[in-house]
Amino acid sequence: MTETADPRVIEIDQFYPHPPQRVWRALTTPELMARWLMEPSGFAPVVGTRFSLQGQPMPSVGFSGEIACEVIDAVEGKQLAISWADARSDQPPAWVVSWTLHPEGTGTQARHWGHLPLAGDGFDPDDVVQQRSRTIMGNGWVRIAGQLGEVLDG
Repeated sequence: MTETADPRVIEIDQFYPHPPQRVWRALTTPELMARWLMEPSGFAPVVGTRFSLQGQPMPSVGFSGEIACEVIDAVEGKQLAISWADARSDQPPAWVVSWTLHPEGTGTQARHWGHLPLAGDGFDPDDVVQQRSRTIMGNGWVRIAGQLGEVLDG
């Protein structure tokens, strides 16, 4: 697993020894999502679908724990992108979180990345709160990528 050092984005490359369709199924089946991410409410891998996730509140960065999402791109077996915003925040920035799957041998190279599209170039390297959020989210996504691997292996 590799992670980028670019302070504007979160990007994690992970190889899974499973075919892309199996990884896609784990990314998009609500019962499986609940095992590696969080239990979604109202999720379907269809562009325009709005759904929610309940996470752990993080007061240090002003995160309520309630996540409002919308599917903004879905190409079966290849690409999933969702918006990701604190449902209780009055601030407009929302992250885009995406997974891109590429066959590699008998497995899948998965790239997970997240950025703040409304902030132009992503997380502001000079904004302490955004960088704290990036660090917390980056560490969380590394852990989540590992949990996805465990679901795939199980």
